[in-house]
This record gives sequence, structure tokens and C-alpha cells, in this order.
Amino acid sequence: MRRSALLVAAFLLFSVGYSTGESNDNDQKTYLAGVTERGRALYAYDQAAWHGTDAFFALKPDTKGLTHYICRKSTSGWVVSFGNWNDAHDKLSIVYEARETGDSGKYKARKYDPPIEASAELTAMERGLELAIHDFGTQTRQHNTAILPAAGGKLFIYIYPGQTKENVWPLGGDVRYTISADGKQIVEKRQLHKGVMDMEYKPGSGAVSGVHSHILSDVPEDTDVLYVLTRKPSIPEYIATQKEKFVVNVDGSIALVEK
Repeated sequence: MRRSALLVAAFLLFSVGYSTGESNDNDQKTYLAGVTERGRALYAYDQAAWHGTDAFFALKPDTKGLTHYICRKSTSGWVVSFGNWNDAHDKLSIVYEARETGDSGKYKARKYDPPIEASAELTAMERGLELAIHDFGTQTRQHNTAILPAAGGKLFIYIYPGQTKENVWPLGGDVRYTISADGKQIVEKRQLHKGVMDMEYKPGSGAVSGVHSHILSDVPEDTDVLYVLTRKPSIPEYIATQKEKFVVNVDGSIALVEK
């Protein structure tokens, strides 16, 4: 089963989200464009993590002592790194790395022997990820992670449930953390959706769109865009809030549905 997490159509989801308040149309459009941008970036990260970890496991690696996968976009494509800490937990080294090759989306993994020292950027990402995972707590199911840049050099760290069964997609139970640039402090914790529901979706079912509700939210969330971009075959998703209804299109763009 692929590593990626997806969301799917449902009408039973409760979430805590951004409130637009008295924002005018331009403010709302600007905010929604930001959700689309982050959602598309999440999808790219998710794809890199999926294919990069597949290449990593093809090496039959020794995973003892390894930390988490970290994905970064370089000028030549995505790089997925797997490191470990020294005994003092203050120096991170890269043990394995999977790099995207060409434009095909394929990855080639290698082991560094001896390991190479991680950059300050990568070290901060790993430190922040560990901080977020510790705060998120132990879960009974698989969760995936993603790290995106945030304003002021900070980090957005996402934790969301992973797919475990064919054609069954988890919906909800995801969090976005804002972490300080050095990875040492949680600046904000944003619950994107509450609860997790596993929804079955079979290609060929004839569905032309999906729908779910944000009971406590006024706008779609970043992971709503991730879900639409990942779900195949591609169909839009309608999201009902207490005030308005939105549609996330198959390209990740978001539009307000006129009443």
C-alpha cells in the first residue's frame, strides 16, 4: 500500500478552521489562493515522500536508529533524506538519500558510508518534526507527515492519517503546526479537521463530485486540496460551512459556490 494519505468525499466531518469574519471578497480570494498554494505544495511533498521511500526500502536498508523521512525540493528535483542523531542528540547525519531522476518522477536511493553531516536547515526540519509528533501523541493508526516553509523562516508541519486499504481513504484527524525556524518551539497548533473516518471510494462508481462539511470552519483547509489532487479518478469536492459553500476543483483551485 502506498505511503500517502488521502481524503475522500463525505458529509460527516467536523473541523476547526479559519474564520473569515467580515473579510471582503478580495481578502477571501487571497486567503483561498494561499490554501490552494499550500495544498498543491503538500501534494508535491506527499508524492516525493511516496516514491522516495519506495526507492529507499528497495535498498533493504538497516533502519535501526534512523529518524524520519524529510523531503526538500532542489534545483534538480526532490530529495528525500533519512538521518540519525548522535548520542548527544545535537548533530544530525544523513545515512540514506533518495533523489528524483530527471522529469520522470522516478527516484534512485543510495547509502552514505560514512554518513554525511546534515545542513542546519535539515536539522531544524527534523527537530521540528519530532516536536510536532511528540505533541500530537501516540496514535493507533498510521500517520504521514509533511513540512512546508512558512512566513518569517518558520515551518509548517502537517500530520495526517495514511491510507491502509485499497480504495479506502481516511478523512480528518489532521493537524498543522507552525514551528520556529530553529525547530525548537511550537508557535501555533491548528486542528484542520476533527475525527477520522475511513471512506470507501471505488473508481467507476459514477460519482461526479464529493461533498463534506466543515461544521466549525468558514473555508476549506490545505488538506482538502491535497485530497482532491490525490484522489483518482479526479473529481471536484464541495465543502459546506455554516456560512458558505465552496468547491475545490480538480486542479486544486477553490471557488465560492453562488447561492
